Amino acid sequence: MSLNPRLVKESFSVVEPLADKATAYFYGRLFVENPHLRGMFPPAMNVQRDRLFGALTRIVWSLDSPDSLAAYLGQLGRDHRKYGVIAEHYTAVGNALLATIRRFAADVWNHEIEAAWVAAYTAAANLMIESAESDAGVSPAWWPAEVIDHERRHQDIAVLTLRPAQRLPYTPGQYVNVQTPRWPRVWRTFSIANAPRQDNTISLHVRAVPGGWVSTTLIRNTRIGDTLLLGPPMGTMTPREHSVRDVLCVAGGTGLAPLKAIMESIILSGRRPNIHLLYGARTAGELYDLPDLIRMESSFPWLRVLPVVSDQASYSGMRGHLPEVTQRFHSWAEHDVYVCGPPSMVNETVRRLQSDGVPLSRIHRDAIQGER
Repeated sequence: MSLNPRLVKESFSVVEPLADKATAYFYGRLFVENPHLRGMFPPAMNVQRDRLFGALTRIVWSLDSPDSLAAYLGQLGRDHRKYGVIAEHYTAVGNALLATIRRFAADVWNHEIEAAWVAAYTAAANLMIESAESDAGVSPAWWPAEVIDHERRHQDIAVLTLRPAQRLPYTPGQYVNVQTPRWPRVWRTFSIANAPRQDNTISLHVRAVPGGWVSTTLIRNTRIGDTLLLGPPMGTMTPREHSVRDVLCVAGGTGLAPLKAIMESIILSGRRPNIHLLYGARTAGELYDLPDLIRMESSFPWLRVLPVVSDQASYSGMRGHLPEVTQRFHSWAEHDVYVCGPPSMVNETVRRLQSDGVPLSRIHRDAIQGER
């Protein structure tokens, strides 16, 4: 049974505009046919539905890029170990998924399209299962981590320092899923804000978002000495080790976290590229990490930190929205570019950089759905 990415993509494009209805149908079908699986999921399913469709979209549109798809599926398979997922669960999910696509792409559905979906799902599931099984012998499904520092930087922003019980192997720029004791089975993604340290500690930058169960708990109800659970590191927005190009980082709010880790890793590597960081927030008070960034700038002369504020008329420094601010400078076309922050900001920044001549292959972002 051979893969046919074209048929999968064409039929998925029919389902994509109906994402909300399709995901609701999928989970309804899954739980009716497999009621014992409901306990593996959080009480509220809104974020879970978004994650499902986001992952499915990424997989479908990456079918023509087998190497990057395999890397993503491998990470996903390892990450699903923390939910207690085993091989037999993939059959139940596959049956519900196929039924969902068949229902919402009914106008174009035929035996050839069904065969294409079966082949694609089987290949993806096998990669995830193999990755999880190979990981089971060398890594835990999750890492308990003690909170050793909790610093409130703003009304709704905190920096947490954690010490995992075992070494957490990660690459700068990656993120982890976090679970708090207050909300069992509810995992949210947060980027690691530092390059690996000898003491094995990591920092998370957390902003409380409306309705954010985990982010609000981490800021308002978490104390030094508490224990959190961390999933395995994920993400592909990592430094280009052998690149000799200068670097532009565009960080909106707590999207700074993975970019700070990337900048730290470049500095520690001994390389000396010029690094420009455009660091944006709505008000000066929300530039929560500026003192530490200034310290980094003073010790690494090739780093230039440019704070940007969008919604405070009294601010005396650079003002504006980050996508537009990127266009106030010389061309970034010869730079490696890393962008992280609110999705709308990231999308518009990438669009403007492309229009200004930066090749898409040099623009690095990570499409994660978290509470940052």
